[in-house]
Amino acid sequence: MIPGIWLDVVDSTLDELHSRAADGAGDGMWVVAAEQRAGRGSRGRTWHSPRGGLWLSVLRRGAASPSGFELLSLRAGLAIARVLDGLPAVVPVMLKWPNDLVVRDRKVGGVLAEARWQGERLQWLAIGLGLNVANTVPVALADRAAALSDFCAETTVEALAEPLARALGEVDLETPALTPVELAEFASRDWLLGQPVDTPISGTGAGVSPNGRLLVRDALGHLHQVSAGEVATR
Repeated sequence: MIPGIWLDVVDSTLDELHSRAADGAGDGMWVVAAEQRAGRGSRGRTWHSPRGGLWLSVLRRGAASPSGFELLSLRAGLAIARVLDGLPAVVPVMLKWPNDLVVRDRKVGGVLAEARWQGERLQWLAIGLGLNVANTVPVALADRAAALSDFCAETTVEALAEPLARALGEVDLETPALTPVELAEFASRDWLLGQPVDTPISGTGAGVSPNGRLLVRDALGHLHQVSAGEVATR
């Protein structure tokens, strides 16, 4: 496995990774920072990234087509959850579509996948992981977010970084649809399954489709597919 690059303070490990990819870094290279000044989450949000958390980005090359990119966050979430299953105190690790990691109904991390293109040609993919490990969670988020150390005090960034980087370095980039095995595994971890959903469609979470879309069943029994947007539960 390619050794990781451990940095102190950066704006964003994703930005650091993209810069190194542009200079020719190879598939599987990974970057960890002790702290991010401008970490980012989905939909342009700032990700609070103090010391004690795992702020990791992994470079992926070699995808022949962008067909698997829309599924990357889901597949990355499954890969991360399998690693975290090694911490008995946090089992089961649940996934909230499309990119949140949840333990005991509180968010512990998130995935952000980014692509870089040259015209219509895919150049590389970057998978960013923000994981609360032993960092302090902001008081304003304490009712819905947590750190792994809240459940498993001996958890450390150093112990988790390489296994997680390895898992993300092996995520399938090619298969254009979730396989039956992946769908079954996601269903077993699907935090939204059976939950009442308010937005973007009012109804009940009903799983994910093979193309990675969220399924929501409305009050009349009609099934809707959601391809993007923030999901709010009641």
